[in-house]
Amino acid sequence: MAYYAEIIIDISHEKVDRTFQYRVPEELRDSVEIGTCVEIPFGKGNRLRRGYVVELGREAHCDVSRIKSISGIARDNLAVQAKMISLAAWIRKNYGGTMNQALKTVLPLKKKENEKEKRLVVLTLEQEEAEKLLEELVRKHRTARARLLEALIRDRELPYEAVTGKLNVTAAVIRAMAEGGILRVDRYRTYRNPLGRLKKQESTVRLNEIQQKIADAVIRNQEAGDLRPSLIYGVTGSGKTEIYMELIGDTVKKGKQAIVLIPEIALTFQTVMRFYNRFGDRVSILNSRMSPGERFDQYERAKNGELDVMIGPRSALFTPFPDLGYIIIDEEHEGTYKSETVPRYHARETAIERARQENAQVVLGSATPSVESFKNALEGKYHLYEMPRRVAGRNMAKVYIEDLREELRKGNRTILSDRLRELMCQRLEKKEQIMLFINRRGVAGFVSCRSCGHVIKCPHCDVSLSLHNNGRMVCHYCGYEQPAVKQCPECGSRLIGTFKAGTQKIEAWLKQEFPQAGILRMDLDTTRSKDGYEKILSAFANGEADILIGTQMIVKGHDFPNVTLVGVLAADLSLHANDYRAAERTFQLLTQAAGRAGRGKSPGEVVIQTYQPEHYSIQAAGRQDYRGFYQQEMNFRKLLRYPPVWNMLVIHISSGEEELAEGLAGRLKAVIDEKKARQMQVIGPASPTVARINDIYKRVIYVKDPEYECLVEIKDRLELFLKDKKEFEKASVQFDFNPMNGF
Repeated sequence: MAYYAEIIIDISHEKVDRTFQYRVPEELRDSVEIGTCVEIPFGKGNRLRRGYVVELGREAHCDVSRIKSISGIARDNLAVQAKMISLAAWIRKNYGGTMNQALKTVLPLKKKENEKEKRLVVLTLEQEEAEKLLEELVRKHRTARARLLEALIRDRELPYEAVTGKLNVTAAVIRAMAEGGILRVDRYRTYRNPLGRLKKQESTVRLNEIQQKIADAVIRNQEAGDLRPSLIYGVTGSGKTEIYMELIGDTVKKGKQAIVLIPEIALTFQTVMRFYNRFGDRVSILNSRMSPGERFDQYERAKNGELDVMIGPRSALFTPFPDLGYIIIDEEHEGTYKSETVPRYHARETAIERARQENAQVVLGSATPSVESFKNALEGKYHLYEMPRRVAGRNMAKVYIEDLREELRKGNRTILSDRLRELMCQRLEKKEQIMLFINRRGVAGFVSCRSCGHVIKCPHCDVSLSLHNNGRMVCHYCGYEQPAVKQCPECGSRLIGTFKAGTQKIEAWLKQEFPQAGILRMDLDTTRSKDGYEKILSAFANGEADILIGTQMIVKGHDFPNVTLVGVLAADLSLHANDYRAAERTFQLLTQAAGRAGRGKSPGEVVIQTYQPEHYSIQAAGRQDYRGFYQQEMNFRKLLRYPPVWNMLVIHISSGEEELAEGLAGRLKAVIDEKKARQMQVIGPASPTVARINDIYKRVIYVKDPEYECLVEIKDRLELFLKDKKEFEKASVQFDFNPMNGF
C-alpha cells in the first residue's frame, strides 16, 4: 500500500506556508518520520529543495499520478531537529496558527547568520627543512615570505589576521606558500559568546537541610522514572536557585543538559553570575537584546554539545540540546511565559510536552505559584515541595497596610502615607536603602472613588468596566455598557475617575520632598538602551542611590541586602484591571515586592498603600499567606467558571472592513452554536478593550468549557470552516487559549 508524507518546504522560504504531499519510496519507509528533514523535487523544474515531514498517512489528497516522490533524507538531518518539529506539530494543534508559524517558533534561526570563522596559518615543513628554506628566501630577497617563514619557525602556527596585519603579508603570498607545500591554512568555526568577558569566581554553596531534601527527592523521582513536574513553592529568599543549581550539577554529571527559563525582566547580571560561577563556559544566555548572530551562535553551541546550561526567557525553551535532563521555570507564575503572538503558546505547558517527548523533567519554582500550577500540585499531577522559611533564619519583612481613604480624611493628599514618610526618613538617616513600587499594571481606564474606594464593575462578570473616550463604560467580557459616572454610587463623592500617576511625576515630587536623597528611576523610558537595566541596578547595588522607584520590573528577583524598606504606592491599581486574573496578579506583585525587603542582616519593613485594604488579595499579601489567598481565589473562579476550573478560548477577529469583521464574527458564532456541548458557554461577539487600531476593526468571542480538548475541537472546526473561504480573505482569525492578559 502506498505511503504519503505531508511536507512543509524549508521555513526560510517565507511565501510557502502550506504542506505538499509526496510519496514515501519503499526504501525510505523505515527512515522517514515526523520531523525528518528530506530532499524533494519542487516546482516545474523539479529543483531539489529541503522540507520537513509534518504528517504521515496512507490517503492521497489529489490525483496519484501527480504526486512526486521524496528524493532522499537530508544529510545533516539531526535527531534534535526531529524532536523540535514534533513539538511544533503539538503547538500547532493545541494553540492554533499555521504549521509554518509553529516551526518558526521552535526553529527561530532558519538561516546562518553572519557565521564567524577563525583561520590559522600552520607550518607544514620540518624544522631543519624550514630553516634551510628561510636562508634561501633571505638570499633571494623574498622578504614577505622570509618574514612569514621566520615567524612560523618560531611559533609553528599563527592567526591569519596576525599574518596579514602585524606581519603585513598579503593573502596572495600565503596562498602561494600553501600551494608550494610550505604551510597550510586551517579553518575553524568560532562562536560569539555573550558571556565571554566574564571571569569565574569560585564559590561553594552548601545547601541547608530543606534544600538538600528537595533536591534529593527530585533526583530520586527522575531516577525512578516518575517524571511528573515538580513545583517548588518557597517564600522569597528561601534559596530556590541553589536547588536549581544542585539539580543541574547532577544532570550535567550524567551527560545531560538543562534549560533555565526566567522572566526576561529578571535576567540580570546578578542572576547569570551565580550560574556562571558554578558552570563556567558551559553556560550561556539568550535574550531579546542580543543580535541575531549572537543568538544563532548560542543555538549552534548547544546543538554541537559545547554547552550544558542555557538561561533565558520563553524562547530559550527551544534550545536544541541533544539530551535534555531538566527544564527549570523560575517565577513560573509570570505572565510573560505566555506568547502574545501567534501561536499563543504557554511556555509552562509547552515545556511539559517537550519534557514528555524527551524523557526530561520540568521543575517549576515560585513564591507565589499560579493558581493553575498549585491546583495541579494539590491534585497530584505535580510533585509539591514547600520552603516556608528564608535561608539563614532571616525573618520575613513586617508588613503594614495603609488605608489611603483614611489619609484623605486626615487631609493628607500626597502620594506618601504618614507611616511611609516617617519610615523613609528613618532609613535615610541610617543610610539604608528604599524601594518604591508604583503598581502601574492594568490601569487602562478603570474608574474608582478616592473617597470610599468603590470601583465600577460589570454586574454580570465581576470585572471592572473600562472608560472609553466616547464617555461610555464597557465590559470586555460580555459587552455590557453604561454611561460614565460623575459621582460615586456608593458614597456620593465627586472624587471619582481614572487614576493617573507616572514614575516621572513621582520622581520629581520625591526630589522636592527629600532633596538630600539620591534617587534612581527604573521604567521603560530609563531602560531602553541595551544595558539600561544593568546600569541602574548596578548603581543601586553599589550604594550610589538611596531610593529606587519603578514599575513591576524592580520587584522581580533582585537581591539588595541593604534594602530594608519597600513602599507600594498604589497597591490596588492592578486589582481592577478588566481581567479575571487581577486579584491573583495583585497578590503576586505585592508578595514579590514585600520579598525585596530585609534580605540582608537588617530586618525589613513593607508599607502597602491602598484604597481597598479589606480586599482578600491585599490582606493575604500583608500576611504573606498564599494558601489563604488560593482558597478565596479558587472560590471566585469556580463561581464564575474561569480558568483553571474551566478553560477559556478567546477568538480574535479583525479586518480593515468593519462590516466584514462583524459578519465573520457572527458566522463563527453560528458554527460554534451548531455543535456546542451542552455545558459549553459562548459569550459574544463583543468589542475588545480597543475595538479599532490603525483602522483595523476587532471583535472577540469567548468560549468556556471544563475540558480543554473541547475547545481544541472548536478551534479545529473553525479552521476547517475558514479553509478556502475567499469571502473572508481580508479578515484574520486568531485563537488564544486561557489568555493571560485582559482584553
